[in-house]
Amino acid sequence: MGSMSALLVISSVFAVLAGLVHVYIFFLESVAWTSERVRKIFGIASDAEARATRGLAFNQGFYNLFLAIGAILGVVFVIAGNGATGWTLVVFATASMLGAAVVLAGTGRRYLNSAFLQGAFPLITLLFAFLGSMFAS
Repeated sequence: MGSMSALLVISSVFAVLAGLVHVYIFFLESVAWTSERVRKIFGIASDAEARATRGLAFNQGFYNLFLAIGAILGVVFVIAGNGATGWTLVVFATASMLGAAVVLAGTGRRYLNSAFLQGAFPLITLLFAFLGSMFAS
């Protein structure tokens, strides 16, 4: 990362943080879905409802995991010196995360906090990637 601008370093840090948030979401949806704590987080009324939606949540969790892998692997490529591949992965993964957060926000007011938590780090990643690309030497 030696010659990378401070803006792109900040973008990379937030891409990894966005990835870690999405690994956590994967854990909640695909591993711990039926636990009482996770039911509270997602507003699942009963154990029966959690069991009935487990398959959907399991699948959804993997979408989050794959986006996380894309963002983090992109940063690994950037650090390894393959910026074209790395930034393509970072931008695609975090733009997808941000898009999903916008869709979630549009689903209803009760999802705004979750959408903010899901979308803030990807938005910061993309802003600093854009600024860093504008001022690249």
